[in-house]
Amino acid sequence: MAKQVVPEGERRRRRPTKQGAVLSEDLIVETALRMLREHGGDGLSVRRLGAALGADPSTLYRYFRGIDDLTLAIGDALIGRAMEGWGATGDWREDLRGLGLRIHAAYLAHPQAAVLTASRVTGRAHEIAADETVLGVLREAGFSDAETVRIYHAFIDQSLAFAALDAASLALPAASRRADEEVWGATYARLPAETHPHIAATAPLLVARMNDSAYPTALEMLLDSAAARLAVSGGGQT
Repeated sequence: MAKQVVPEGERRRRRPTKQGAVLSEDLIVETALRMLREHGGDGLSVRRLGAALGADPSTLYRYFRGIDDLTLAIGDALIGRAMEGWGATGDWREDLRGLGLRIHAAYLAHPQAAVLTASRVTGRAHEIAADETVLGVLREAGFSDAETVRIYHAFIDQSLAFAALDAASLALPAASRRADEEVWGATYARLPAETHPHIAATAPLLVARMNDSAYPTALEMLLDSAAARLAVSGGGQT
């Protein structure tokens, strides 16, 4: 059974931890991000987190119901970081492009956390604010509500899917990641045209591109498609 979280006004630790810090949700999330970066997903537990914070592990249940609840808070924190400093330009394509690239970059800055959280729906404040922002950009551009939701769905899922894919690669051990990257030059570039004509014809381009994220290209394709639909509907600026 999940433990009951103490109401926010009652749950602040009155005494500093052994490290001299007063516990808060933000401090716990920051410490969890550091643990994920250093030890991966398997290294995150209430016991280890308590030790890292210099607090009794049971104290963490005053802030989170358990590791899954903390995982949702970590995901929401990554979205919050993506939104920091963002401002609308009035150009819907530029605004969506900027938001998408910010989301992707925020997750890739914490690849181990991204692998855990990119597929989750948190229902927390930063996620809700980001969703409201994207929906607002689309509706104010002139898309119908049905088209707004359709494009929003594709935009969010595309952003998070690429974040998860690219983060999973970054989270690999360095030797494994290098080995994967070398396959394009060591294997694909050496396939003969007699047996693999299309790979052979495009091999230099494959070697040049395939170790980079395809997210910027996919994002532009999505925006092109949305702009074309807006033009057909006679909506706002394209």
